[in-house]
Amino acid sequence: MPRRFCGPPDSGNGGWTAGALAALDEPDSPDNRCDSWPAIEVSLRQPPPLDTPLLVGQDGGVTTASFGGTPIATAQRSDRDLAEVEPVSPEVAAAASSSYPGLTFHPFPTCFACGTAREEGDGLRIFPGKVGDAGQEGAGDLVAAAWTPHPSLHEDWHTYVDDVPRASVAVTWAALDCIGGWAGDLTERLMVLGRMTARVDDLPVIGEPHVVVGEGRGQDGRKTFTASTLYDADGRVVATAEHIWIAVDPAMFGGRVPSR
Repeated sequence: MPRRFCGPPDSGNGGWTAGALAALDEPDSPDNRCDSWPAIEVSLRQPPPLDTPLLVGQDGGVTTASFGGTPIATAQRSDRDLAEVEPVSPEVAAAASSSYPGLTFHPFPTCFACGTAREEGDGLRIFPGKVGDAGQEGAGDLVAAAWTPHPSLHEDWHTYVDDVPRASVAVTWAALDCIGGWAGDLTERLMVLGRMTARVDDLPVIGEPHVVVGEGRGQDGRKTFTASTLYDADGRVVATAEHIWIAVDPAMFGGRVPSR
């Protein structure tokens, strides 16, 4: 995995890793990658190493990426329905970024998806701010951000047929990733992505404004449950995801903790 797509400084961004593996799930992928994808569930079992080739194999409907004989992540089709997060207007999403908690404190400032230390055109710079409370009892925040895919994020032209350039499958998953953490309790404790299930209806168009919204959906011990949905400029669902986050020791992932 190229170092550009890191989450923590020494391991891959969970959403990009999950999306890259989902894109290799050949039995469940559309012939034209620009068509809709079924929901695919990816479990991250070890921190994805950077600048290191992974061995990918398929067995019994499960696609596994491994390193040195150790599974790093597994992907398989999911038949359950994903509950989308309600949209907000582009104006609300753009204004919300000014209250992004990561501008004050960020555990992983070099993160490909939400890191404040990444330059425009390098990282996604998706900076979600609070726009309300999630609707479920005991749930977390409702957050949103505006995002316009950069030309450097384009899908390989050999994998889809369309008149316009679109962001890759892995980037689409990455755009749905960290906003879930910020909708959960990332400002209170360090978490990493443990499982992500995403359905891609359409690959996002390069250069077109989008809105991504995230919603906290509760906690259970070390686990935090969240969801996110990506909308295009016309308010159509581009992709949606649900996540399970695991609270971890910051020292294990090179993360920072808030000063008390």
